[in-house]
Amino acid sequence: MAARHDVGLTHVALVVSDVDRSIAFYERYAGMRVVHRRATPNGAVVWIGDLTRPFVIVLAQGPAREPPLGPFAHLGVACASREELDALVAQAAADGCLRRPTVDAGPPVGSYAMLSDPDGHTLELSFGQEVRFAVERASPDR
Repeated sequence: MAARHDVGLTHVALVVSDVDRSIAFYERYAGMRVVHRRATPNGAVVWIGDLTRPFVIVLAQGPAREPPLGPFAHLGVACASREELDALVAQAAADGCLRRPTVDAGPPVGSYAMLSDPDGHTLELSFGQEVRFAVERASPDR
């Protein structure tokens, strides 16, 4: 049997003050779900993903507060439609976590808005970005 291990970029890790509160935020705004959870001496460590690729965000509950990701540094999540983006942005505004309203930047950036997670980390929601196409063009298999 061949060895099973990961290759390439697999995760981004964030220290959070309340793992369950962060899970609820990323489930609501990024469509992610828990794929792994374990206890550590400092609290829970959770892997969340959108199940579209082998990539997760590691949420590590920690006693030490680290500087948040942002304001420009961010996690980016693409929405399936402009309507989905608009609905999530409206919900974020109502919930008080909208950091920057939608900007229509045209290709290759598309439309995007910035949200603040419970610990102040920045989440970008977008529609119309061309990341996949840029990666496909750069792929050595092409």
